[in-house]
Amino acid sequence: MKHLFLLLACCCTLAASAQKSVKLFNGKDLSGWTIHGTEKWYVDNGELVCESGPDKQYGYLSTTSAYKNFEFSCQFKQEANGNSGVFFRSSIEGVKISGWQVEVAPLNNHTGGIYESYGRGWLIQPAKEKEAYLQQGEWNTLKIIAKGSKVTTWLNGHEMVTIDDEKIGAANGFIALQIHDGGGIKVRWKDLKLKKLKD
Repeated sequence: MKHLFLLLACCCTLAASAQKSVKLFNGKDLSGWTIHGTEKWYVDNGELVCESGPDKQYGYLSTTSAYKNFEFSCQFKQEANGNSGVFFRSSIEGVKISGWQVEVAPLNNHTGGIYESYGRGWLIQPAKEKEAYLQQGEWNTLKIIAKGSKVTTWLNGHEMVTIDDEKIGAANGFIALQIHDGGGIKVRWKDLKLKKLKD
């Protein structure tokens, strides 16, 4: 009986740990991340900053690990043209990324929508009235839940979009932050957290 109790306690502990959020960014350096391209990624005052470089091209910062089913959350602040995003279940060659992006963009440019890079393009955009949930120039909270073929996004506590897509469901890959091309972009990120979800 004692052994059974210990076994059950151990199983409960393992289940709880599997659902625990982990920090993807340590606030000190880019450990656990890989830079793609020549754009700037650096840490300032405990925050992760992406900034256009002299080449003004696309740039990405990807996790070294792949994540399929997860709950991801972060905060971002657009200091300049905030055309960025969070990719998930993605892969990359050079700076050509394959996967899906939850958009982070200036006001009325579909923050929280889902775009398929080098594929079908926009899959779903937020309803027009939801665009106003973006606090441009202020800290915003973005949340993404991806489980199987279903993905839901939230901005500042408001559900933005939900999609159920077989192609997304079949994929696996890293999470990545983006700098759009064109130059003049600067976005700050903090509190990047991820909780793995069961298959």
